[in-house]
Amino acid sequence: MARNTKAKPAATPEEKKRHREVLEALSGLITGMFVAILAGTVVSTSLPVIVSDLKGDQTSYTWIVVSTLLATTVSTPIWGKLADLVDRKLLIQIALSIFVLGSALAGFSQNPEMLIGFRVVQGLGAGGLTALVQVAIADIISPRERGRYMGLIGAVMAVGTVGGPLLGGVITDSLGWRWNFYIALPFAIAALVIIQRTLHLPKRVGKVTIDYLGAVLIAGGVSLLLIWVSLGGKQFDWDEPTSFAMIIGAAALLIAAVIVELKVKEPIIPMELFRNRTFVLAVIASLSVGVAMFGTSVFLSQYFQLARGNTPTESGLLTLPMVLGLFIASTVVGNIISRTGRWKMWMVIGSVMLATGLGLMGTLQYDTPYPLMSLFMALMGLGIGMTMQNLVLVTQNSLKASQLGAGSSTVTFFRSLGGTIGVAALGTVLGNRVGDLIIEKLQALGIPAGAIGNSGTAIPNIAALPEPVRTAVESAYGEAVGFVFLIAAPLALVTIIAIAFLPNRPLGMKTAVQQLNEENGARLAEVAANDIGSTTTATGSVTTVERR
Repeated sequence: MARNTKAKPAATPEEKKRHREVLEALSGLITGMFVAILAGTVVSTSLPVIVSDLKGDQTSYTWIVVSTLLATTVSTPIWGKLADLVDRKLLIQIALSIFVLGSALAGFSQNPEMLIGFRVVQGLGAGGLTALVQVAIADIISPRERGRYMGLIGAVMAVGTVGGPLLGGVITDSLGWRWNFYIALPFAIAALVIIQRTLHLPKRVGKVTIDYLGAVLIAGGVSLLLIWVSLGGKQFDWDEPTSFAMIIGAAALLIAAVIVELKVKEPIIPMELFRNRTFVLAVIASLSVGVAMFGTSVFLSQYFQLARGNTPTESGLLTLPMVLGLFIASTVVGNIISRTGRWKMWMVIGSVMLATGLGLMGTLQYDTPYPLMSLFMALMGLGIGMTMQNLVLVTQNSLKASQLGAGSSTVTFFRSLGGTIGVAALGTVLGNRVGDLIIEKLQALGIPAGAIGNSGTAIPNIAALPEPVRTAVESAYGEAVGFVFLIAAPLALVTIIAIAFLPNRPLGMKTAVQQLNEENGARLAEVAANDIGSTTTATGSVTTVERR
């Protein structure tokens, strides 16, 4: 049988030039997004050193983390909506500049209050970059081509999210904690220069109407909600009046925000998006993917340090199977989707892998063999890599070009929201479970729980504990972290169901700029047709059109 030796047609000079221009533009965008993500994760392993050096306490520790998370999450939909109204390139440059300023000032902090304030500035810039980069990509790349590039973005996000703690540990040990903030500055400045030289987007003209009231209500409601889930059970009890006041206040603000968004001309989060089946299902799936993505990095770090006695740097290195799985899935599957146009099968497979990985992680013990655990982490990484950025891709593919900014940023917003709420809630479960298990295991040894302080509720210095107590504490943390992953596994089942019901819509072949030009042309044609209908005078076969 003769073989078909017909070679794939070589790319034309125009196609090669186009690909080169896209890669040049992406280099600045990806650099900006990477440093923004890194800013939120790189300090996680150095926080004990930072808080101690600045003479802070547990409250300071919590707020240094919460402040950036709040600012990033709350500002994301606002930046996204602005992207539908004004020059996107200018917005990206503004967000990067805000981030650079916040990072530089954070490194000079002299007390916890200064650091918390400057971390808010960092978060505002990071929120803009998180929202705007994906929208800018949609401007210059069609959905069909976007798969491979979005896969690259997903890989960068994964490396920044999971690899940040590793880098932070190395920097803190070798250069000092302040360099966790300074290290991003040259990359951010380089991104500014590259974007100015390589990113060419059409300018938006026309009257800009900003929904200030909606922005304030959304920011206030989400902030109260995140503060409640982040500090509840720590700074105040769940059944205290403070807790009830926060719940009621957050609900009232968010209900008011929905009412406002239904009435204003240019809402921050257009309610009509929720009539789009793909958008709604992507939001639901993103909530649970957010828990998996953010939760794994947080709880795995605790597991390796408290259940296995590893250092912060070692903990980061030991998560490499998940990072590699995520990187491989994002890049390889992204390229396959671009080449074949088939995306749903890969997303279903990814969601199943994610659920399987979380379920297997639920079997963790303090002495689980690392090769076996590596397989579990790799499954989770593959699952996140196949689903995370592709949820944004299929959402963008289902929206009008004029809604891309608001739609893309809203999906990202719910992913961050799900991650924040999930980590806070699961962290509370972990704390309670650890306390009970430590008391139980120490009592089985005939040792009072007070042997490690605070009846097992405080985080002990594992290395300083005597051998029988140390083994009991490590065992308790190992089982408790496994229990947390077991609780998170059903959320991945929600992702499977949501992705299974996503409409299998073919990926479009036009960029957002091309789509917007078509939409504007159709709108002008409709206006002209209405004008003709209202001003036409029938005089035999002659028609007179009056222009407005």
